[in-house]
Amino acid sequence: MKTRYMYLLILPGILFLTVFMIIPIVLTIGTTFTDGSGIILDGYLTFLKDRYFLDILFTTLRVSLLTTLICIILGFPAAYYISKLGGRMKAVLLLLTIFPLLTSSVVRSFSWMIIIGRNGLLNKMLLGMGIIHEPLDILYTPTAIIIGLVHLFLPLIIVSLVGVMENIQHDLLEAAESLGASKATVFLKVVLPLCVPGLVIGSILVFVGSFTAYTTPALLGGKQRVISTFLYQNAITLNDWQVASIVATIMIVITFAVIACMNALARKLNPKG
Repeated sequence: MKTRYMYLLILPGILFLTVFMIIPIVLTIGTTFTDGSGIILDGYLTFLKDRYFLDILFTTLRVSLLTTLICIILGFPAAYYISKLGGRMKAVLLLLTIFPLLTSSVVRSFSWMIIIGRNGLLNKMLLGMGIIHEPLDILYTPTAIIIGLVHLFLPLIIVSLVGVMENIQHDLLEAAESLGASKATVFLKVVLPLCVPGLVIGSILVFVGSFTAYTTPALLGGKQRVISTFLYQNAITLNDWQVASIVATIMIVITFAVIACMNALARKLNPKG
């Protein structure tokens, strides 16, 4: 009886997701495999042979993976430090971590344009210090996109890791050290495996967000295309919904493939789950 009531509680959510997400996605994907006369794959074959589209796809993957890696490198020590605090200081640092998420991505992107532009604050500072002799061309490059995406998604991986790290018992670390393990060994053999669940969740959130982001690449990338701006161009500017549907399907497939790879890596790092 209790199980039946539990199913009734989740039924509205399942119906909502089915009607407004699953069915539209299935219909969108279905239109890419048929032209009314039968099943076709010409659209996908054309894209896989198109050098321009492959360059966009590889650029997007490179940007997304680098963004995820940088977020892990920056977020791991920050999350470890926050997890060791207690009381008000921990709450304040978590609030400061989450606060950037409350700011529009458009505002943050324009702020970075002011900072890393050719006449921006960064170039003026480096020129004034004599470190460089001509302005750096950072804006409207993949580097600018990565900077904006790291700023956008770094809080997600920090929060994901803090939730896992604060549950690690300090006695485990002391026990490992008392048995002769060095600090590095304790980190690799104890801390890292226990952090794998939060690391995987955070990495998936960052990668999927970076791979599908539109506003930040559109503003900081300029003419540098990524797959989301390419999809928008075909759907809205060119009004070619068939091509846009194919691009969207490719994005979905790649997203699930990367998530599967991350989960497989997580199981390898932490076989006991």
